[in-house]
Amino acid sequence: MYFAGSLVSNVGTWMQRVAQDWLVLTIPGNGGAALGITTGLQFLPVLLLSPYAGVLADRIPKRVLLQITQAVMALASLALGVIAALGVAETWHVYLIAFVFGIGAAFDGPARQAFVSELVGVDDVANAVSLNSAAFNTARLVGPGLAGLLIGLGGGGMRATGWVILANALSYLAVIGQLRRMDEDALHSPRPSGRTPGMLREGVAYLRGQPKMLMILVLVFFVGTFGMNFQITSALMATEVFGKGAEEYGVLGSVLAIGSLTGALVAAGRSRVRVRLLMGAAVVFGVVEIAAGLMPTYLTFVLLCPVLGFSVITVLNSCNALLQTESAPALRGRVMAIYMTIVMGGTPLGSPLIGWIGEQFGARWTLVAGGVLVLVGVGLAVVVRRLAGAKAGVAPAAEPAMLPL
Repeated sequence: MYFAGSLVSNVGTWMQRVAQDWLVLTIPGNGGAALGITTGLQFLPVLLLSPYAGVLADRIPKRVLLQITQAVMALASLALGVIAALGVAETWHVYLIAFVFGIGAAFDGPARQAFVSELVGVDDVANAVSLNSAAFNTARLVGPGLAGLLIGLGGGGMRATGWVILANALSYLAVIGQLRRMDEDALHSPRPSGRTPGMLREGVAYLRGQPKMLMILVLVFFVGTFGMNFQITSALMATEVFGKGAEEYGVLGSVLAIGSLTGALVAAGRSRVRVRLLMGAAVVFGVVEIAAGLMPTYLTFVLLCPVLGFSVITVLNSCNALLQTESAPALRGRVMAIYMTIVMGGTPLGSPLIGWIGEQFGARWTLVAGGVLVLVGVGLAVVVRRLAGAKAGVAPAAEPAMLPL
């Protein structure tokens, strides 16, 4: 039930991302700066509020909290869709509603991530995380193209974007409806934590005492900050290195999504995730990213993109599943909130740096440098785990020689 509702809603979300960007550009006087401000305003609450959202996710039943956050985002989409469909949208409207939408997303993310383990129990968390990722990446393949088609059929103007955004507002009803229909007694829900001072500090202190979790957080910081700037790297490679246009650039996003979806579906067959698989996938991602920067032709670059998508989704799904299975149920919301803050918080640092590298040394170096820094992150993550384990008096668990497929 949750998978079905999530798939519908994710398609709507990707449709709105395209429609919202197009809406900004249809307003006279707007350009790239306005797009950047809109994205920043929608991203800012997630960065600032996610840790506190994790505290709330541990205090309130996640099924209830998700219905509230989904309703907030639905109302924000409804408001934007109405004013756009009426043809009266102004830039400040988009800015304000994007910020409100971001607040809803900030409180939705940690609860949604932690809720996955309550749906299936600990033994099936790895499978559930991968299926959740598969729904997201399926929507990523379908949503943007569908939005472009509908906007084109509607004439390509402001009103056309409004109807697409309204469709996303309706899509939230799928998630809310399925959450309300669920049998609460069938969920594997921990007892909500009572309200006590210092709950956020308690979550941070808990993570500091978990060597494996610290290793994961260090690794995902380097992968998310320096390795996953595909919008920048793909655009620069397509235009500056291979001399291609918008259509060829769009193809790169699609083939990356194909690799990500394939990786998510393969991961869904694993009963558990091991650290060796996670670290191996991170090494493969770093090496393949370096190789992508050295590809001689557009075709060879395209052929390597699915491998990039496959390896990076394996890293992210493994990190997510390990954190959920290793964390104490009463602290899971806070753990996932800190994880999401680190994954997203590195973007403002990594994107400008990778962009600067592209300007100074050329487009190929955006991928080469990103891959090298990912490999540095792998090494640093191993060191952090050993140091933290030695401090806590915990020896790293032995990994079996054979990896599960």
